[in-house]
Amino acid sequence: MSRWLRKVLVLCAAACLPVHAQSTNEFNFGIISTESSSNLKENWQPLLDDLQKRTGLKVNAFFASDYAGIIEAMRFNKVQVAWYGNKSAMEAVDRANGEVFAQMVAPDGGQGYYSLLVVHKDSPLKSLDDVLKNGKSLSFGNGDPNSTSGFLVPSYYVFALNKIDAKTHFKSVRGASHETNLLAVVNKQVNVATNNNENLERFTKRFPDKAKDVRIIWKSPLIPNDPLVWRRDLAPELKKKIRDFILAYGAGADAAREKTVLLNLTTAGFKASDDRQLIPMRQLELFKVKTRIESDTAMSAADKSAKLDEINRKLAQLNTQLAQKQ
Repeated sequence: MSRWLRKVLVLCAAACLPVHAQSTNEFNFGIISTESSSNLKENWQPLLDDLQKRTGLKVNAFFASDYAGIIEAMRFNKVQVAWYGNKSAMEAVDRANGEVFAQMVAPDGGQGYYSLLVVHKDSPLKSLDDVLKNGKSLSFGNGDPNSTSGFLVPSYYVFALNKIDAKTHFKSVRGASHETNLLAVVNKQVNVATNNNENLERFTKRFPDKAKDVRIIWKSPLIPNDPLVWRRDLAPELKKKIRDFILAYGAGADAAREKTVLLNLTTAGFKASDDRQLIPMRQLELFKVKTRIESDTAMSAADKSAKLDEINRKLAQLNTQLAQKQ
């Protein structure tokens, strides 16, 4: 689907939302398409209902067929708050006037999650090395281009570091949501696919028989937990109500029920965060570009040196920001 057509579809979908969604009494909450809209609605609606009840605000859930749909909706102010992965949050911050304000906390209290490569349990593929050696005979299920765990992290750690272009390495490549990729592996429609441990846990709860056919062959370094993002120009009174609710959820008088809601989202709750959470993702993007430039034999030495100097300057700035955060 072209970017233009996607934008038209997003705006058409957004047109169905209430016209007063930008008032101080109502807003639209975007949810990225990690799996089917019906599953996402089932998991998120209880939290959104509680948010509406507790704050007195009207909260409208907004779904799109891909991550870009939520980013574009925020860009055109059709979505004011959204759940993103780190990669899509970075796009929202850079292109859609977004600002990180909260971060999920893992059920075990951990600070992150992992990108995975998965295969059918009967697959002869046992390791990442097997995938790299046999790419021309394999079909690959890649993630949404704006997915952190489904696309960005494997793009760097699996492919860029091994000087491989995923688009040409495999016999065929298809991009899809996490859930669709898992089903493709289970049904042997692809030989190997990207995923993450949180989505695999949800898939296991929903489809225990199918999940038995999935085997992990690679796990990434730790990825920071998913952020919540709002538009910077959201009314201050809305920001306060939303932040207060999100940060307290799961710890109040109705904590037992709320914790069940949170577990269905594969989280123990939320903690305060900001745009500095995205620094590791920005470093990954720059490292990926740097690796591509370094291996470009057609680029002149002068151009290559200038581009690498600029990337190194940006990396140094990010390292300084990261040090300030810590």
